[in-house]
Amino acid sequence: MGHPVVHYEIRAKDPDAARTFYGELFGWTFADAAEPGYTYVEVGDGATIPGGIGKSDAGGLVTFFVGVEDVDAALETAQQLGGTVVRPATSVPGVTFGLFADAEGNVVGVASTS
Repeated sequence: MGHPVVHYEIRAKDPDAARTFYGELFGWTFADAAEPGYTYVEVGDGATIPGGIGKSDAGGLVTFFVGVEDVDAALETAQQLGGTVVRPATSVPGVTFGLFADAEGNVVGVASTS
């Protein structure tokens, strides 16, 4: 069975400006999250992939996260296939996630709620 995309996030140098932009463009609203300055995107439709907007000093970063059973194992496999770990498995309330870059440098996240 394949693994679905389970989350996305937009990271910006000025996340408040990003929220204003996307809120006005798409009618999105935002709810606070556990990470200071990070908010969840609310689109008013329960049948959507959840997402968030937060700060990135580098700015201009959009990432999608693929659901996996074991984040550490997925990151290890990514390395074996020629990728590099950008962020090791990190746990926050309700989810464990990590980031890797593929051989071309594209950053992709993996996440598990188990």
